[in-house]
Amino acid sequence: MKPRPIVALAGGVGAARFLDGLARVLPPEQLFIIGNTGDDAEIHGLHVSPDLDTVMYTLGGLANPDRGWGIRGDTFRCLEALGRLGGETWFQLGDRDLATHLYRTERLRQGGALSQVTAEIAAALGVRSLIVPMSDHPVRTWVCTASGELEFQTYFVKRRARDTVAGIRFQGADEAAPAPGVIEAIGQAEAIIVCPSNPFISIGPILAVPGIRDALRQKRERIAAISPIVGGRALKGPAAHMMKSMKMQSSAAAVAQLYADFAGVFILDELDHKQADQVEALDLRAVITNTIMSGMRERKSLARAVVSALELAA
Repeated sequence: MKPRPIVALAGGVGAARFLDGLARVLPPEQLFIIGNTGDDAEIHGLHVSPDLDTVMYTLGGLANPDRGWGIRGDTFRCLEALGRLGGETWFQLGDRDLATHLYRTERLRQGGALSQVTAEIAAALGVRSLIVPMSDHPVRTWVCTASGELEFQTYFVKRRARDTVAGIRFQGADEAAPAPGVIEAIGQAEAIIVCPSNPFISIGPILAVPGIRDALRQKRERIAAISPIVGGRALKGPAAHMMKSMKMQSSAAAVAQLYADFAGVFILDELDHKQADQVEALDLRAVITNTIMSGMRERKSLARAVVSALELAA
């Protein structure tokens, strides 16, 4: 009998590192990963899916270990040549990375769905887990700032997330539908994990797709969310800065509040153990462990802690 899936909601680097550990603790074929595509952008005429690619490269053993994104040992000769011609070079696309975007763009233009094309790329990279975009329909994250609305990659990469954030908008979310298999996987899941990703720009777009949050609410007692905030700071990315900009407390407990309607378990770091009572006041079961993934040992240790909290057989 085929085991029921372990579903994960995933952003980019933080999620990829956690999933790398989880895929070494549980059978990787059991993992059904729902990836954020709100970060997707057209760069130099190519369809780039940064979060999907980061997860695929990491699980395929290709990721740059220092940056967490891109391909290990990649070169940037094409980008350098483009710069000499006067082209924009603020978005770093490596030479081997370009092949992924060229393939994706061509297949999408041929009529392939993003979920189908993602499966093809993952298989070619040797990824054994199922990675599915949140939707085959375009959903794009826009960041509301004092300078006006900024397309996400402009805010995050070009402007280095320095702008004060007043709000987030997910263009196209209302008209989008979950990718094939997403709602079914959530319904059939043995457990569901919200990876340690930015709750606004990584998990937020996934939850904005109609039907996904409602499906999660039906599985509340089998859902664990991992805090991306440790000691008031984000381990990766601008989550803490965004929370402060939007007049929120930058804390693990504040993240727990964002997920309290659909998650039953909340994983917070040992540094934040004093917030456990705040988390449990939200009707969440607080689990305290080390969430800082400084190496493979810590990735696997965190994965085991989540597996234990959800009473899964490892």
